[in-house]
Parts: sequence; C-alpha cells; structure tokens
Amino acid sequence: MKPLSLAIVLLVLAAQCIGAAPRTEEVEFLSRGTKLAGSIVLPAGEVRAAVVFVHGSGKQVRDLRWANRFADAGIAALVYDKRGVGKSGGEFEERHSVGEKNLSLLADDALSAVRRLSMHSSVKGKRVGLAGISQAGWIAPLAAQRSDAVKFLVMWSGPVCKVSEEDIYSKYTSDADGHAPPYDEALKARQVKYIWPDFLGRDIDSGDSLAALSIPGLWIFSDNDASIPVDLSIERLRQLRRAGHGYDYALFSGLGHNNMERTFHAAVEWIGRMQTP
Repeated sequence: MKPLSLAIVLLVLAAQCIGAAPRTEEVEFLSRGTKLAGSIVLPAGEVRAAVVFVHGSGKQVRDLRWANRFADAGIAALVYDKRGVGKSGGEFEERHSVGEKNLSLLADDALSAVRRLSMHSSVKGKRVGLAGISQAGWIAPLAAQRSDAVKFLVMWSGPVCKVSEEDIYSKYTSDADGHAPPYDEALKARQVKYIWPDFLGRDIDSGDSLAALSIPGLWIFSDNDASIPVDLSIERLRQLRRAGHGYDYALFSGLGHNNMERTFHAAVEWIGRMQTP
C-alpha cells in the first residue's frame, strides 16, 4: 500500500474535525491558598486564542454554555466556580462584595485561572485574555494590571467608572432595563450627598487600571442598560482612546444588561482579528 500524500492526510483530519464537539477537561488551581474548581473547554480544531471568563456579581458557578460558544469559535476557555460556590473552596463574600478587599481577591482568582489556562499544552503560544460581564468590569482590569500574562480584555456591560458611580446610577434606576437615563441625571437627582464608606476600602475605579495598561480591549454595551452608567463608561473609554489606548467599544440597541446572547458574535470576531504573538 502506498503512503498517503500530505494533502490526503490533511483532508482526512479536516473531515474528522467537522461536527466534532469541543473537549472539556476538569481542572483545579490554587488562589491565595484556596483550591478553586473549573473546566477548560477546548476547540475540536486549532486553538486561535484563549480566555478566562470572569463572573458577574452573585453566587456564580462555571458557565459551560459560554465556554462551549468560545470553543466553537476556536477559542479555548476556562470557566470556574466562584470562590465559595459550587466545587470551589473559600468563602463567598456577600455583604461587601464590591469592597476593595473582595474585588482584589476576585482579581487574584481570575489571574490564577489565567496562569492555569496558560499552562495547557494546547494554549501555549496563544494569546490569553480575560472576558466577563458586569462586575467583571472592575475585576478583570485589576487582574490584568498585576500580570503581563493577560493579553486582552473583552467586557460585556462592564462599568468603566468608580464603584460608587455605578451605585449612584443603579440606585436611581433600580436596575430596571428599559429607560436608561444619563449618569448626570442620576447624580443630580440625589438629595443626600453620597459618601463612600471607609470600611469598604478604596473606591475601585476600573479607569485607573485601564489607564495603566497597554493591552487591547473591547467593551460591549446596550443603550437601555439601567444597571451601569453606559454613557459615562463610553466617555471614559473615549478619553482613554484619545490618550492612545487600544480600547474599542460597541453599542447595541435594546438588549439590556445581560446582552451576551445577541452580541457574542461581535466578541469572537474581535478576538479573531488579533494575531497570535
């Protein structure tokens, strides 16, 4: 029997990949001495890039749905149970979830996940980034500021402002998607001066972290998101862009705060445009 030509071998391998499902591997990793549990979902074919998905607020377990969506687009993804939730150890911080101490801790958890994903043989040599939604808008930039292992950011409904500014806004709107007034309206409507409590530590501002970074990023917003001040976040991104940062944003109409389902294509297309280092 004659040996198969290289072209035929490639055709056979391509045929085997058609319709193949992503591969899922259960993993554990340490963050500040606590064992966290998650899953790495790998594309059936070539890995184009890789992401760690960072949670929004609340008791969040790993979301394999988004990991599989990334893998279908050729992007390896690590999703994990939040500290103190699911199979992850540690304690879930509920009362002071947006305090400096907790956001810093969650940033270290995300960074530990990046290190774990970067160790995988299928990911070596590929760009590894952080993706996430909502509260991740503060956590991911903090993590990226602490390590050059993070090569890009993708944020859905990620606030680019202080935690206090988001709190002022969401208290005014009651987080009710639909009518999303400008931030100034919420600020002027306050009858009592807002005072950031000392026990929460520093009032984290994602813009400070972003100003210190030199990596690209994408923010996806909806114009009727009443949970974060979208107009303020876009203006801050514009300021950062004028200062030379490679931060892109996309504004979709009528999709609300949880808009990942309808905008996922924009994120993977943006990631796909980046070249492998």
